[in-house]
Amino acid sequence: MRLRVGVLLGGRSGEHEVSVLSAGSILAALDTSRFDIIPIGITGEGRWLLLKDLEAVKARGRVEKGDGTHVYLAPEPMEGALLGPGLREVAQVDVVFPVLHGTFGEDGTIQGLLEVAGVPYVGGGVLASSVGMDKAMMKVLFQAKGIPTVRFSTVPRRRWRQDPGGVCEEAEDLYGYPVFVKPANLGSSVGVTKAKNREDLEGALETAALYDTKILVEEAVVAREVECGVLGNSHPEASIPGEIIPCREFYDYNAKYIDGRSELLIPAPLPPAVAQEVQELSLAAFQAIDCSGMARVDFFITETKVLVNEINTIPGFTYISAYPKMWEASGVSYSQLLSRLVDLAMERHEERASLVTSYRRQEPGGPL
Repeated sequence: MRLRVGVLLGGRSGEHEVSVLSAGSILAALDTSRFDIIPIGITGEGRWLLLKDLEAVKARGRVEKGDGTHVYLAPEPMEGALLGPGLREVAQVDVVFPVLHGTFGEDGTIQGLLEVAGVPYVGGGVLASSVGMDKAMMKVLFQAKGIPTVRFSTVPRRRWRQDPGGVCEEAEDLYGYPVFVKPANLGSSVGVTKAKNREDLEGALETAALYDTKILVEEAVVAREVECGVLGNSHPEASIPGEIIPCREFYDYNAKYIDGRSELLIPAPLPPAVAQEVQELSLAAFQAIDCSGMARVDFFITETKVLVNEINTIPGFTYISAYPKMWEASGVSYSQLLSRLVDLAMERHEERASLVTSYRRQEPGGPL
């Protein structure tokens, strides 16, 4: 019997369009001999739709209100029932593949909903997803585990609005210029700015404040940008690393998705010892946040150090994305990778389903 895979795309995020791009590639590559595919679009306002014209969504790059039947995921274990008008069941899913980048998709919120609904899903759980999304907490955890990162500080948006001069002076005293400024909870380089002077810094902080209530300021380092994929649950594996050669000053949103001139070198031209360190740190970062299924770990390689930049628990899956390309170079085709991720989702769900969720006091020495 084929599994019914619900692919979630779009969402309430600044990365909505990237999600649609990733999902389009996934929907084209899922093994239809194993899976029945159910595309579920989420509009920018958060409405769930059972999509009827996927090609129109892909061509437009966004999910909009008229693209399908409005559905709800039953908020209690009901075998993955999708409910339509009048709360009648219109479809069922056996497992969900959330291809949702950024807020309300990669940050633990959708994972929490799926946990409550009792539906298996691809990727990290609630904790891993939320920590992986929040770059500030992620880096604190990495530091606690001895994983090297660039120097950083966190600025609450309220403090920036109340004391802009003090925030800028503090950043200048700590790091000088240039510095990178980014929203703590977003990806795909949305809202990220490289500031080279006070005017840049003020604009960068205001830009980041549009997207999050917490802003990250990071020391800029002269470094190569290297990425590595991780795949697995309790015994994860690391892919062959790849190196990004950005077509712009840094690997921003346009360099990733619009310009098309950035290069990805696989394998990354690194000495064997450095490549091994990248793989080992990738696994350490994956396990530090208690991740499962998949992740892409991003690095800065300086002349003397290997630094972990961040971990992405739902990496890009577009035709130019590094994660599937690195696994393809490691001997796992795109279609095989997707099938493996679905299998890992079922494996994790079955293990969690075996846990006891109620407690009855036992007599000392009696059976459990």
